[in-house]
This record gives sequence, C-alpha cells and structure tokens, in this order.
Amino acid sequence: MSRIITRRRFLIGATMTASALGIAGCDALVENDRTKSVLKIAEGLSMKTQRFLLGDDALAREFTEADISPTFRANGTSMPDNARYIDWMNQRFSGWKLEVGGQVDKPMQLSLAELKALPARTQITRHDCVEGWSAIGKWTGVPLGALLQAAGLKPEARYIVFHCADEYEKTLDGSGWYYESIDLVDAFHPQTILAHTMNGRDLEVAHGAPLRLRVERQLGYKQAKYLTGIEAVADLGQLYGGNGGFWEDRGYEWYAGI
Repeated sequence: MSRIITRRRFLIGATMTASALGIAGCDALVENDRTKSVLKIAEGLSMKTQRFLLGDDALAREFTEADISPTFRANGTSMPDNARYIDWMNQRFSGWKLEVGGQVDKPMQLSLAELKALPARTQITRHDCVEGWSAIGKWTGVPLGALLQAAGLKPEARYIVFHCADEYEKTLDGSGWYYESIDLVDAFHPQTILAHTMNGRDLEVAHGAPLRLRVERQLGYKQAKYLTGIEAVADLGQLYGGNGGFWEDRGYEWYAGI
C-alpha cells in the first residue's frame, strides 16, 4: 500500500511538472508549438478523466475544525499595489462593489454587506499550491451558482471570468492584472463559493480581502483573490493572452484539477 500514489497527489505532481517548464527556464520548450499542443491534449484528457471518474458534482474532501492548519500561507500577492484597492481597504471595503456582467440578463453590483446577507455555505477544505505546500482552512461565502442564477446566464455563456484588483505585473496593455476563469461545470459545483470569511473572520488582505474564489477541486492558482468583477463570456480567446488566466497566459494549465 505504501507504493500506491493517490490520484490527488499524482495530479498535483503532474501539474507542477508541466507548469514548472516555464519556471525552470525552459521558455523555448514552452513556446514550442508542438509542446503546446501536447500539453493542451494532456490537459483536456485530465479534465475529461476526472469528470468521468468522479462526476461533475463529486465533492472535494471536507475536514473538521480540529484539522484546520495553525498557519495558512498567503499565496501570490499579499497586498495589491494600486491606489483604488488601498482606498477600499482604508474604508474597510465599504465602498467596494462586486460587478456581475457579461452574458447575463440582469447585470448586478453588490456591496460586501449585500453579499454577506445572502445565503452562505461553509466548508473546511485543503488548499494545494502548485509550489508543493498545502493547508486546511475554513471558508464561508456565497455559492457562485446561486449568484449566476440570480443574474440569469444567456445561452451563449460558457465560461465565468474573475477579474481582480491585483496588478501582478506592470504592463502597458493591461495583461498584468490577475484574472482567472472556470467553465459552467465548476461554476455550479456546490463547493465553488465566493468566500468573504476565513476561519470565522473576515478575509485578511493577504488572503484576498474582501472576496476570493474557492473552487475546491482545482489547484491554488485558480483561487483568485481580491475579486472586483465576474463576467460571463462565450469565449476566452479575447481576454489578454487568450488562455483564460494570468498564469495560463504564461504557460500553466487552464484546468488544474486535483
């Protein structure tokens, strides 16, 4: 039994290996069209295999209060470097609003107080980072599916894009802003929530205040922090690098399922 590798650990390792091509300096290989094609095929097979074996609604493992990690590292940015976010933070996010738009029937703007007043889900889950560390945290937030149902998706909507207040890289074309995306299967998964609370307290800035995505069956870089907007789109190709996310535009897999 000690030689059996769990599927979860195998997928984490596989994703780390592919993603590390760019990190390790193998940029020429990542940019090679043939290599890109192979990685895309492998990514598609991973998504289809996971959903075939587990089903669309299978839950990620949930833990108990006793399992919560004493320390939960902040992944990515710990403080967005832009004046608008700092103003929100100084006002305790009273002036912040989440914009819901794109291919929806009823575009919305919701304050943090309005989001907190909506029916919420609490879950204790494990966060697996592509860098190789994990931590267990307790998250409370609005089920994304319920919000999308309230907004009313148009028939052409196929993906949900998450826009963030985190300008991860300074660029002239705006491609340095962090963003992420998921398809409708993950968007309506019962554990996909917009979390405003971590371990019983309002999110800290380092962990994505005032609102972050939790899509529990994917790796940590999919858990977008500092959310400012949700956009329903028909195609990801028109956004920034066209690959559906900040790190995906830089060589990471779009589907980071575990």
